[in-house]
Amino acid sequence: MTASLDPRAGESPPGAAVIARLRQAGCVFAEEEAALLLEAAAGQPNRLERLVAARAAGEPLEQLLGWVAFCGQRIAVGPGVFVPRVRTEHLAEQAVARLTGADVVVELCCGVAAVAAVLQATGRVQELYVVDIDPAAVGCARRNVVAPGIALVGDLYDPLPDRLRGRVDVLVANAPYVPSAAIALMPREAREHEPLVALDGGGDGVDVQRRIIAAAPEWLRPGGALLIETGRQQSVITAGEMLRAGLDVSVLPDDDREATVVVGSTPWPTT
Repeated sequence: MTASLDPRAGESPPGAAVIARLRQAGCVFAEEEAALLLEAAAGQPNRLERLVAARAAGEPLEQLLGWVAFCGQRIAVGPGVFVPRVRTEHLAEQAVARLTGADVVVELCCGVAAVAAVLQATGRVQELYVVDIDPAAVGCARRNVVAPGIALVGDLYDPLPDRLRGRVDVLVANAPYVPSAAIALMPREAREHEPLVALDGGGDGVDVQRRIIAAAPEWLRPGGALLIETGRQQSVITAGEMLRAGLDVSVLPDDDREATVVVGSTPWPTT
């Protein structure tokens, strides 16, 4: 029997009933999730019931709340979009470290533009463009970046204005890097509620990365940096592709967050 979430209908407070429902559904952090769902429902029992039922059925918590915590910010997300992971904070932090002030920044495969939002919040970004092929994700991105930042729908570099060629200081991408054969092994939340285009990196996981890396030297200024989040196993391939593109490469792992960022910098011209 399902416990009622309306305090008028039973003896248990709604928080206890929500926790019990979430625990029964297998939510590991039932207490924390219950508190967030109660906040989101704002005292509306019917809304709370819908949220808890959806969460118990496996819908991602962040999509139900409408936001995800990322680098100390609440980043807007929505149904059916890729939810930024904690590991991607490593990508954001490495990108922030490369800002010098009045930078031109591009985020490709931006999803909801969580990384771009963190970069913009530093106050050191002068021009910002974020691009994703998924219109739903770009809709969220437009809520997360503020003017004069521009969010565009399209395939990688295609929608960018030509005047950015050779001017980009920081080019960042969390392109999909899960090998196609491994998609079936991902958590159910991702497989059923996030777009495949945001997950599937092709046979070896770096198909989209290859396309980003190959064109990056055309867009980066001398000394500019391309930062790509990738898997630990894919990092060797990612680094190799950057070397082939003529970039100076460093691989930056973060064991605590199980994150890996590969950075490729365009060399300064020799005199």
